[in-house]
Amino acid sequence: MRLAILGGGGFRVPLVYRALLGDHAEGRISEVVLYDVDGARATAIARVLADQAAGVPDAPAVRVTADLDEALRGADFVFSAIRVGGLEGRAADERVALAEGVLGQETVGAGGIAYGLRTLPVAVDIARRVRRLAPEAWVINFTNPAGLVTEAMARHIGDRVIGICDSPVGLGRRVAGLLGAEPGRAWLDYVGLNHLGWLSGLEVDGQDLLPRLLGDRDLLESFEEGKLFGADWLQSLGVIPNEYLHYYYFNRETVHAYRSAELTRGAFLRAQQARFYEEMQSPEAPAFKTWDATRAEREATYMAHSREAAGAGERAPEDMESGGYEQVALALMRAIARDERATLILNVRNRTTLPELDSDAVIEVPCLVDASGPHPAAVSPLPGHATGLVCAVKAVEREVLAAADSGSRATAVKAFALHPLVDSVSVARRLVDGYRQAHPGLAYLT
Repeated sequence: MRLAILGGGGFRVPLVYRALLGDHAEGRISEVVLYDVDGARATAIARVLADQAAGVPDAPAVRVTADLDEALRGADFVFSAIRVGGLEGRAADERVALAEGVLGQETVGAGGIAYGLRTLPVAVDIARRVRRLAPEAWVINFTNPAGLVTEAMARHIGDRVIGICDSPVGLGRRVAGLLGAEPGRAWLDYVGLNHLGWLSGLEVDGQDLLPRLLGDRDLLESFEEGKLFGADWLQSLGVIPNEYLHYYYFNRETVHAYRSAELTRGAFLRAQQARFYEEMQSPEAPAFKTWDATRAEREATYMAHSREAAGAGERAPEDMESGGYEQVALALMRAIARDERATLILNVRNRTTLPELDSDAVIEVPCLVDASGPHPAAVSPLPGHATGLVCAVKAVEREVLAAADSGSRATAVKAFALHPLVDSVSVARRLVDGYRQAHPGLAYLT
């Protein structure tokens, strides 16, 4: 089988390839096609993959192309991890938002909207090409904002696009470990939108273990989410939020931390990865070793501003373990290609899971996956305090989709103004103008 990776020069591609190297069953991926608009980046990553494959029998073949249609033709699976505008674009998203005193994070608030507005036209073009060139292929979307992009692509290729994220996986692994449960045996009662979800139960052999965690302050404050949110707040909520909810629950503190920092997250990653790709221009550079050292630094500084705002300190080593989105992607491909049934938290169309949203709204929910694709499982209702936030953010996503479809500046202003973390029409207008000036790709908003 053939896997096309769009954004094949992306820094996290070796994680996906590493997962493929561990799959030796019949019907596995035998060829990987790296597509990227930046040939030098794709070549650098191909060198890292070659180092990974050294000594591995029957490692998937790797080839690089700058032709999107060529990458898609004959693909059984398409992994989309593009970054329209690159890390320079992400850094600009943060700058424009922070200048207005609002959050510029790449998937949350003003930054997420800006990223979506410049990504959706490209994602829709990819979906249309998939429908024409590889109609039987399954698209696994990791492009952020993942839920929004998946919903845009689903309008053209339906249920054959599936969004993935590693945040719920990491949360479930950490909670299961605290409670002495094997993560693979635990059922996660989790639901929401991408980067906006809540864990309301963790069942093992029919027993919900989460109340034990919520009742133990010391245990609560011993792991990543407990340090971010604090035991008092988690006990008040009665659920464990996805780490990205920190941007909502402690917005002022996080914005202050971002504005006080020497570098925003996007600016840090831009500088870090520029060094990596520059080093990789030397044929003598040890490809995998150089990449792995850069990866370790990246993981250690993940969500640093939120941890600073919460006084959470440095990340614990166990919170930096691998086994995230690349394992979800591998399990998803195996379940579909070989009918190896799996239960995975995915971004899929709602159907009837959340009565608060329509059937086509893409949500993040546990799914039973087989050869016919993912099927959303029954979960607990959204907590009352979460319902309004989910509905408000989904309404914003719909305005972003409408703005991308129509090119309407007024609709884009509406999307920004309605977001809970912007809450000002005047600020929304300045944000749209600021982003249009920063990103030539947003000139379509008139």
